[in-house]
Amino acid sequence: MTHPTALLADPTSREHLAGRSHPECPERFDAALDGLRQAGLLERLGAVPPRAATIDELLLCHTAIYVETARREIAGGARTLSTGDTDIGPGSWEAAVGAAGGVLNAVDAVVEGRARNAFCVVRPPGHHAGAAGGMGFCVFNNVALAARHAQRRHGLERVLIVDWDVHHGNGTQDLFYCDPRVLFFSTHQWPLYPGTGRAEETGAGSGVGTTMNFPFPAGAGRREILGAVRERLVPAAREHRPELVLISAGFDARAGDPLGRFTLTDGDFAALTEAVMEIAGDTAGGRVVSVLEGGYDLAGLASAAAAHVAALAG
Repeated sequence: MTHPTALLADPTSREHLAGRSHPECPERFDAALDGLRQAGLLERLGAVPPRAATIDELLLCHTAIYVETARREIAGGARTLSTGDTDIGPGSWEAAVGAAGGVLNAVDAVVEGRARNAFCVVRPPGHHAGAAGGMGFCVFNNVALAARHAQRRHGLERVLIVDWDVHHGNGTQDLFYCDPRVLFFSTHQWPLYPGTGRAEETGAGSGVGTTMNFPFPAGAGRREILGAVRERLVPAAREHRPELVLISAGFDARAGDPLGRFTLTDGDFAALTEAVMEIAGDTAGGRVVSVLEGGYDLAGLASAAAAHVAALAG
């Protein structure tokens, strides 16, 4: 049976424990699912089977030295990755490779027509992780790996990544900065961690013009963020003609999140989702894979994720 929307929710994601007081906590996984459950969405969704990413798959975006460093440091009981400011625990390797592998399964399900779109409840998040290191709560870059997997396994040429997390997805940008096949679009609070994502950062080499950054001040909301999608991304995507659309779905852009000062509402996330789906409908056969990034107010994460998935499921 083909489901319009599929859900990846691998409990292995809960095994990543960065410290009991850490905002990126296992309860985030529970909150997202609780939000879907309370909204009556779970019974409407198909299931994406979980799996661990292989080393070969991780090497689509990350260096062999970094992958081995992360594995060794997690196994050795380190509390923070030496490559950056990502706190880790004994279960972080299984959670991180499970997050990456599950997202690749979601890409397979959508590209192969077993689902129209998919939402992946994963942790740790990924969009700050670069080729040679993790940072900012992230170990492996799930969305970037999804783009490369779609290209390698399914032969897709052009991919769009939409990142509406309150923090700039510097790792994703860096990985595709010179690649004209991947259009990267980001709205984010400025100035805020990690200090990247200026409007003049637009790509390099043959990738000039395929990075689009929209840094906004604290207090920005629907007018600025949805406006950037409708007024700037839509025409750019029409020219790029993506065959798959990926979302770095950061719900820390919601009003009340402790790590950001944007003012998006649940209804705004639904509107953003619908706008991105329209883009995907034009050139990508409606194919969208959304991957959880930030969102640290548990009640806000629950309700925003529910609004997002309700829009995906139509």
